[in-house]
Amino acid sequence: MLAYPEGLPTPQREGYGFDPVSPMTSSTFVTGRTIQRRAYTSTPTVATVTWLLTPPEARLFEGWWEYILLSGTLPFECPLLTPLGFENYQAQFASIYSGPILVGVDMWKLSAQLRLFKRPLVERDLILEIPDYILDADIFDRAMNQKWPEQTE
Repeated sequence: MLAYPEGLPTPQREGYGFDPVSPMTSSTFVTGRTIQRRAYTSTPTVATVTWLLTPPEARLFEGWWEYILLSGTLPFECPLLTPLGFENYQAQFASIYSGPILVGVDMWKLSAQLRLFKRPLVERDLILEIPDYILDADIFDRAMNQKWPEQTE
């Protein structure tokens, strides 16, 4: 899998967000009632991202997009921050990026929409078996790191 170039910054917070594609479909009956159901179990998520790049970073980004990703058509691994934390996701450009737009004296802003192949979701077993762990993960983590006795050899 191709990788997002090392040395390029991660996306900015401005406009950063995720929009999952709906897995639902509905049917309307003659009576006017509607029934909803799940049509798909695996749907992509569209991530809206913006990068603020120096001139050399912008040159690298545009060259990588054109020559390595073949005009953005190939999938790649991209580091993104989601509610699960900072992880690499398989992504693909939905279309060509917008920009570069000059910002300030010498920075370039590029924006794009990325299709993530997999929705960033917590594992099913955690939801079913230990949902409290998800809500209290920060407390558990602190307790494990601060109070757990160190092992001596």
